[in-house]
Amino acid sequence: CIPLSRCAASPFSLRAARSGKGDDALAAGRPLLGISGLGRARWMGCAAAVAAVMFATAPAHAGRSCEAKKPTPQTIERGMQLAERTAAALNAEHAASGAQVVLLARAGQDLSRYGLRYSHLGWAYRTPDGAWRVVHKLNDCGTAVGHLYRQGLGEFFLDDLWRHEAVWLLPTPAVQQALWPVLQDNARARLLQHAPYSMVSYVWGRRYQQSNQWAIETLAAAMEPATVRTREQAQAWLQFKGYEPTTLRLGPLTRLGGRVGSANVAFDDHPGDKRFADRIDTVTVDSVLAWMPRAQLGSAPRTVTLP
Repeated sequence: CIPLSRCAASPFSLRAARSGKGDDALAAGRPLLGISGLGRARWMGCAAAVAAVMFATAPAHAGRSCEAKKPTPQTIERGMQLAERTAAALNAEHAASGAQVVLLARAGQDLSRYGLRYSHLGWAYRTPDGAWRVVHKLNDCGTAVGHLYRQGLGEFFLDDLWRHEAVWLLPTPAVQQALWPVLQDNARARLLQHAPYSMVSYVWGRRYQQSNQWAIETLAAAMEPATVRTREQAQAWLQFKGYEPTTLRLGPLTRLGGRVGSANVAFDDHPGDKRFADRIDTVTVDSVLAWMPRAQLGSAPRTVTLP
């Protein structure tokens, strides 16, 4: 992946957090996908090349554990197949509507206990040469720091995914027009990037910032570039647009286990009345997918799955 500053990942599972990471994305190689009509022989050649890079390079993370576990050839092939199908779906949408930007998410962890289906999202945009790139935030494994990355679809899905399913949402033309130049400009993409990281950061707080939080705050800055220059202003825009976070019900033992066992989990930014009532309000993929159509910022989500 290409770091916009350095690296890191987005998350979302306390099980992953206890192991030290978030919803992994690989910090290896250059973008690989987004090319239409990619044949199987060429595809598998790419997979072999990716495997060689992966075994020689340290990863950044967003949704899996930090344990030293080398990906299997089967994992690599499945991830590349999902990326290929996603590229085909996005290229078809581009041909039909001229789409240039989509919200793209993956299922890196089993979050069903929290009523959630997906773990990590980023903004995917189409480059002038026809490739799709994903800009997203990743958490440095075993740390409380997050950074931004630009990756190809292959890298985005080259992960030990919990479920080989992608979900994407097409923003309105106005949202795409606002986001497209931001995602290609490192300085603008980094405007609201905040390095201190907690995978359960408070939705309206500024002490930490998790991956999905960066994505929607950056959306706010793109939509109102003249007036949204800080995280506080971005969050005010999100509230004005009716964004509602997910409320996780996490008891004191769960909170204690997450905080003690993981550098990238903190609860001290949450208001005391909510925290001690076991209410943790944070940004999740599922809440963003529900909000954007409701706020008339995008269409209904669509999925890409492998059998």
